[in-house]
Amino acid sequence: MDFDVIVIGAGPGGYPAAIKAAQLGAKTAIIEREWLGGTCLNCGCIPTKTLIAGAEVYQKILHAESFGINVGKPEIDYPAMKKRKDAVIETQQNGIAYLLKSHGVTLFEGTGSFKDANTIAIKKADGATETITGKNIIIATGSTSTVPGFIPKHERIVESRAFLELEELPETLMVLGGGYIGSELACMAAGLGVKVTIVELLPDILMLLDKDIRNVVKKHMKSELGMTLLTGDAMQDIAANDKKVTAKAGDQTLEADMLLVSIGRSPVLDGLNIEAAGVTVNERGYVEVDDLSRTNVQNIFCIGDVSGRMQLAHAATSQAMYVCEYIMKEEEKIEEVVIPGVIFTSPEVALVGLTEEEAKKLGRKYNVGKFHFKPLGKAQAANETEGFVKILADAESDIIIGAQCAGPHATDLISEMVVAVREELTAEELGNTVHAHPTFAEIWMECAHALHKGCVHAPPAR
Repeated sequence: MDFDVIVIGAGPGGYPAAIKAAQLGAKTAIIEREWLGGTCLNCGCIPTKTLIAGAEVYQKILHAESFGINVGKPEIDYPAMKKRKDAVIETQQNGIAYLLKSHGVTLFEGTGSFKDANTIAIKKADGATETITGKNIIIATGSTSTVPGFIPKHERIVESRAFLELEELPETLMVLGGGYIGSELACMAAGLGVKVTIVELLPDILMLLDKDIRNVVKKHMKSELGMTLLTGDAMQDIAANDKKVTAKAGDQTLEADMLLVSIGRSPVLDGLNIEAAGVTVNERGYVEVDDLSRTNVQNIFCIGDVSGRMQLAHAATSQAMYVCEYIMKEEEKIEEVVIPGVIFTSPEVALVGLTEEEAKKLGRKYNVGKFHFKPLGKAQAANETEGFVKILADAESDIIIGAQCAGPHATDLISEMVVAVREELTAEELGNTVHAHPTFAEIWMECAHALHKGCVHAPPAR
């Protein structure tokens, strides 16, 4: 065999897998047909958060007077924001290329296609084909935006990738889908002055969160960002022309300069010729795997979005670590199941472990503690007082089984609770852990005390 491990796809699952395999002594190759870093780096996590960071700066400038700072009216230079976004991506791409090279990973640019369970044909951009063989193969081809057939094809109707490549934002925008991707991009656009309407078929947006957490985000979307949220009805009668996009949702007629379609993602298997390797694909189009990322073919593994599991970059990276240890060291470690979710809306939200809805469905008896950001000295000093956190603890053992946060720096703050849930800390132990003051992070200590009705910075529980 030419290689011990061949990785197909260089996204947040693929390139860490290649590096880890090389670290463990494998002669490793990685195949990428488009760009290092995959969707996450190039048209997902990183570009979205870069533009969101710009929108946050703009919003802070608009409210600078609250800090005693008077400035003129700020102007948005969106082409410059996009240029900065592209520069961040390029820097990250170069970093990945350097890491692969420094670890001795051989990079092949082109489309990988199975000839059999050990042989991959690589079709390059110039049409030439190269064939390599490997003892073990890891599929990490990711996912792409789902655009149903009923959506008309028009330049004013885009999915997230095309939206992130715009040189100018529209004045008005409809967003089809109130999941985390649609909500993030909607908040970014609205934060830069775009008039945004979200249409969601489900009863509410961000349904993976508990209702009280969702309400914090929805209130800000409506009152601070001027967004319109339409839920519980399908978007119908979609039409586009050179000037606008029109549609209907329930009894409302909608009109905007552009429609962003964000209703989910689909696995990427095109060109892979996976049938030649004998790998099983389920009825939804995802590669079937077990808890060790093994397919039905002994030497072929699959990680990340294309495996149909949790579609998060950090989940794919975690799977990469475990599958390489299994391949190289035959260690049968079950993959991590405590995976945080982070959503960069305005305000940010994050969660880990069980939600209240999930705990109720499982019949788990639990206690809940809540604490708002507003009483925190650091929150007052930073003028970031919106939102709250909550902790769920098992009613008998007091072990923390879940946590959610809606408010400033939620996506960073959740990491403490990931450790708490993973290591099965009790709420009492968390509350007894000294947190530095004044910080945002001390909100978890206060929340743990509140769960036991012993919080000194809250009025007596009713």
